[in-house]
Amino acid sequence: MLLVRKRGTAAFMQPGGKREPDEGDVAALMREIDEELGCRVVPESVRPMGQFEAPAANEPGYKVRAAVYAVEIDGAVVPAAEIDEIRWLDPREPTDLHLAPLTRDHVMPLALGEAR
Repeated sequence: MLLVRKRGTAAFMQPGGKREPDEGDVAALMREIDEELGCRVVPESVRPMGQFEAPAANEPGYKVRAAVYAVEIDGAVVPAAEIDEIRWLDPREPTDLHLAPLTRDHVMPLALGEAR
């Protein structure tokens, strides 16, 4: 699983971001992956995994609502835009990374087949 750490934050999370006006979830994900990581989503690989809500990692008192997708990517992954660091993580292995609540509480269990 690919995780990113945005500039000025400690938590690792999935790449992605907010939709532009009149932009759907998948179009936003494809744009964000290109902007943040310089690679492309393989369109036929997109699989919806669910919609989840969790406390925001970087904004105390706020929540994030996210549509989560599993995708394959094409091309080299290079941190760009607001991304300071990338990490590939095997969800079956213990980690000491500081994970965003959405990642820790929803995405990791999804990756392990233990959806909550």
